[in-house]
Amino acid sequence: MKSVLGDKKTVLILLGPALLCYTLVKLVPVLWSFGLSFFEGNLRGFDFVGVANFAALFTDAELGAAILFSLKYSIIMTIGQVLLGYLLALFYVFVLRQSSAVIRAIIFFPTVLPTVAVALLFTRLFEVAPQTGPINAGLNLFGLPSVDWLGQADSSFIVIVIMELWGSMGFFAVLLYAGLLDIPEEMLESARIDGANGWQLVRRIILPLSAPVLLSAVIFSFNATLKVFDSVFALTNGGPGTSTQPLTLYMYKTTFTFQDYGYGSTLAVVLTIICLVVTLLIFGPARKDRTEA
Repeated sequence: MKSVLGDKKTVLILLGPALLCYTLVKLVPVLWSFGLSFFEGNLRGFDFVGVANFAALFTDAELGAAILFSLKYSIIMTIGQVLLGYLLALFYVFVLRQSSAVIRAIIFFPTVLPTVAVALLFTRLFEVAPQTGPINAGLNLFGLPSVDWLGQADSSFIVIVIMELWGSMGFFAVLLYAGLLDIPEEMLESARIDGANGWQLVRRIILPLSAPVLLSAVIFSFNATLKVFDSVFALTNGGPGTSTQPLTLYMYKTTFTFQDYGYGSTLAVVLTIICLVVTLLIFGPARKDRTEA
């Protein structure tokens, strides 16, 4: 194996196709988008404007609202996804044990459903007119008035979070479940013999040993939710008004609806920088702690 990996030609042959695909699919579009951020215009023509697009960021009130929504959504979703996924993973391993396969498949199933279909489902569930959806019907059953869930900023946000948690918690449960399976059963059994109860097992053994996979889940969740687009687009299209408009949707509308490719590319650069900074803020201190340990 060492002789194979030590041959530069062999390494180039093995890694070349993957690096070529990565360059064409990832790096070239990023560099192209960064280049467009110095221009103004659309497919009919571009004019070089230098850093004018970046200067416009500081006076764009809609950008600030989009970033705040994206960050609020990402923080809430990351906490919800990782927490629910971890609780489900613990339930799989220590309660259901070997009989958890069917339950895992059922909970994971919403992950593979098309986003548009899920959005239509939740639109019907929370519908207020022309037909009353099951949620409002339940409220009416207890004498409470119907709520226009998707017509108000706060309630729309709640529906988006519920929909996304329902669709994604199964994925994080499986991801964290795989990490829990690596914990040696002998260590847990020894702790039980020493008198450790369930909470002590989780706090002193399971949680520390599953910290690396938890960290990976946090980074994955935060970056994925920062780039949320399809579910919000399908459910609310950023409404009412722009109250549920994330940065990705604002970027999409700027580029393809208003045909301002230059400023849309600038927004893409902003999103890339935010994702990079968030990853470094989460991963940097955790890596330092592990190195010192």
